[in-house]
Amino acid sequence: MSALKGKIALVTGASRGIGQAIAYRLAGDGAIVAVHYHAAEDAARAVVGGIADAGGTAFALKADLSARGGAASLAARFTAELVERYGNAAFDILVNNAGISKRATIEDVTEEDFDLLLQTNLKSPFFLIKALLPHLRDGGRIVNISSMGTRSAYPTMVAYAPAKAALEALSRLLAVHVGGRQITVNSVMPGATATDMNANARDPVASRALAATIALGRVGQPADIAKVVAFLASDDGGWVTGQQIDASGGQRL
Repeated sequence: MSALKGKIALVTGASRGIGQAIAYRLAGDGAIVAVHYHAAEDAARAVVGGIADAGGTAFALKADLSARGGAASLAARFTAELVERYGNAAFDILVNNAGISKRATIEDVTEEDFDLLLQTNLKSPFFLIKALLPHLRDGGRIVNISSMGTRSAYPTMVAYAPAKAALEALSRLLAVHVGGRQITVNSVMPGATATDMNANARDPVASRALAATIALGRVGQPADIAKVVAFLASDDGGWVTGQQIDASGGQRL
C-alpha cells in the first residue's frame, strides 16, 4: 500500500478492462486515482467505490476523448478537481490508456474511421500531455498504453497500429524533452488480453488458438498489464524511460 503513497494519478479509460485494472493497482499501491470514463458512468462509479472499499481514494471524471477538445475538457476538469480537493493542480502519474480499435483491412477503413482512431489513440493523448505537463510534478511518470500490434503485422489493424506506433514515437521523444525534470515517459505494449476490446481473448475456444502464439502459453489478463504500469509508476521504475515495454507474454516472437 505504500509504493505510491501520496501520489496522484490520472488513468484514462479506467472504467473497464486494462484501465480499470491499472486504476485498482495504482490505488492499491497507495495512489489517489482519477478514474476517467466516457459513457460508462455506472462502471466508473463502481471502480471508485471498489477502491474506496479497499481503503483507497479515487474520483471519477467524464470526457469524450474521441472528440476534438475532449483532452482539453478532461485536463480542465482534472485540474479543477485537484484544486478543489487539495488546493493545487499538481499531480504525479498520467496513464494514457483510453483507446478504440476497428478490425478491418485497408479496403474497409473509411476516412471517418481513420480520423476517429487517430483522434482517440494519438491526438487526445498528445494534447492531454500538453495540457497537463505544467502540472506534472518533477519526477513524475507518463505511461502510454500502445499495442504489440506495432511490432507484428496484423492487416486488420491497418489504422489502429499506425496510430499506436506514433504514440510510441511520441513517448520516445518526450522522454528526452522532459528528462531534465526527472519525468519518465514509456510505452507499454499489451498483446492478446482478455478485455471487451479483444473478444477473442475472452472466448474459451478462440483464446486457446491465441495462446498457441504466446510463449508463456496463455492470453493476458488486465492485471498483467497493470503490474507493468505500476512498476513504471514507482520509484523502482525511475531509471527506465523512452522505452517500449512489450507486455504480451511473448506473443508472435
